[in-house]
Amino acid sequence: MQLSRDDLLSAYSTMVTIREFEERVAAEFETGDMPGFVHLYAGEEAIAVGACLDLDDTDVIGSTHRGHGHCIAKGCDITGMMLELFGRKDGLCGGKGGSMHIADLDKGMLGANGIVGAGAPLIIGAGLTAKTLKNGGVAIGFVGDGATNQGAVFESMNLAVVLDLPVVFVFENNYIGEGTGVEYSVGSGDIAGRASGFGMPVEKVDGRDFFAVHEAMRACIERARKGDGPSGIEALSPRYYGHFEGDPQAYRGKGEVEKYRTEDDCLKIFQQRVVEAGLLEENDMDALRENARSIVDDAVKAARAAPPPGASDLMTDIYVSY
Repeated sequence: MQLSRDDLLSAYSTMVTIREFEERVAAEFETGDMPGFVHLYAGEEAIAVGACLDLDDTDVIGSTHRGHGHCIAKGCDITGMMLELFGRKDGLCGGKGGSMHIADLDKGMLGANGIVGAGAPLIIGAGLTAKTLKNGGVAIGFVGDGATNQGAVFESMNLAVVLDLPVVFVFENNYIGEGTGVEYSVGSGDIAGRASGFGMPVEKVDGRDFFAVHEAMRACIERARKGDGPSGIEALSPRYYGHFEGDPQAYRGKGEVEKYRTEDDCLKIFQQRVVEAGLLEENDMDALRENARSIVDDAVKAARAAPPPGASDLMTDIYVSY
């Protein structure tokens, strides 16, 4: 499907915003002023944006540890996200969730998750809700390659098929589950093939190629909206940072990440494709990157100036009393 110029500009803008956000978070985390754990998404932008481009606020997503890219692709506010990562009162979750539990239910972002594979069961509930209400909504579950070995993910795939739910699984294969390679940790080594065994179509795509991801996802989303049940994609793309910030990445080869950034970067692939095809101009794309950098810079300034939650906030957002 040929995307419009506005769609292409929007897709590139979102991809570079994720990249600028993640690179800046890496720098800010080193100062020691950002509490908690941080898991960065840089390198995988084409997956989140390709998967979410055709979604609206009726649709929901379930995320992973590495949730910033999913948030931005789903339309969450950049300043609200940065405030949340700095633990500020006006962050998306009141400064109480941080990076690993960031969520925005108004945008259909069910949350990043500190439990590996826990996003998959959540989207089963969301998919069942959409099917029951007949609102045309679709539930997208991002699942890392390591999480595909979790029992909860297997149970979720089975339930999605048995209940014939409007669900799409996006298996993000960045080749390393925490510090262990896929070739060692994933039985058969074929995530898409393993998921297909549950009785749903699952396509394997190059996750560095926005167009490949979007085309595959468009078919999955249409299938779900038509009531034809679950499906999925396995998208392969490396991450540039460690499992968490501070991870020395001793499990990676010398020059491996630099090679990815230089030769296989998803932003460069996108830019080359659209410029060579005469769909966008380099000047437009440079302006989008500068704009993204400015938005992220303003968000950091706002976060650093904002207050943390007060003592009175300790007893808010509590849903169970004993």
